[in-house]
Amino acid sequence: MKTREERFNFWFSAFLLAGMVLIAIYSFIYQVRTPGARVLMQAIACAAAVTGVTNAVLSANGSIWTFLFGLLDVVCCSIVYYDSGIMGTFALHVLYFLPMQFVGFWQWRRRGAGDRVTDDKGKTRETKVNARRFTGKDWLKIAAAFVIGTTVAYSILYGVDLAQFRAGKIVEIDKAKILLDASLVVLNILGQVLLSLAFTEQWYLWILVNIVSILLWTNRLTSPGASGYTVVMLVKYVFYFLNSLNGLRIWLKLSKSQRLEGQV
Repeated sequence: MKTREERFNFWFSAFLLAGMVLIAIYSFIYQVRTPGARVLMQAIACAAAVTGVTNAVLSANGSIWTFLFGLLDVVCCSIVYYDSGIMGTFALHVLYFLPMQFVGFWQWRRRGAGDRVTDDKGKTRETKVNARRFTGKDWLKIAAAFVIGTTVAYSILYGVDLAQFRAGKIVEIDKAKILLDASLVVLNILGQVLLSLAFTEQWYLWILVNIVSILLWTNRLTSPGASGYTVVMLVKYVFYFLNSLNGLRIWLKLSKSQRLEGQV
């Protein structure tokens, strides 16, 4: 019989997945009926939303299968970000997130995720990853890396938009978008490192990532010429945010219990 904790995690995860699927289907049906609808891009954005939420839910629950759906999510999101002109996050997905799915899978397997074990009642289950916790000055290192990384990323992205502005390819330089994009790039890099190494503190960064992502897509939604799939991406990150709160709760308990058992 499942414990109260397991039942909550199951139904909460089911709520996120079912909610994202229903919203993606509704958005797709609505958008493809509008004049000039870009059916393929809408379909890709919906696929990114569903695979992304599945990836996030599996990650929160410490399942090795998170990296399979993470790979699918990266491919779909790369196309969406490129089409939306969010080039910093596009480059992040192609050059960093894509190979990190394989690195993360390898690291989690080394830390016990995906093993098949049989309990005293003869039931076989898949083991979760052995979660780590920060020690010493790790948070100071993360904070310093964020400030330095964001400064560098902002300078690069501002230079790219400035060149496009001078070439007449864009009508204005959106500094708010650039700052959000730069912050998102660095937070994602740091969060993915902590995810791949199975640190519980990754969830604090994912919470920030999701808040910034919500602001970023809200910015795109209120901008002229916003794409039809912008709403889907915005809702996706709202669901990500809810999942990251639950993920933090699960991993704090997971790392505590594994520490008591001497697994960490």
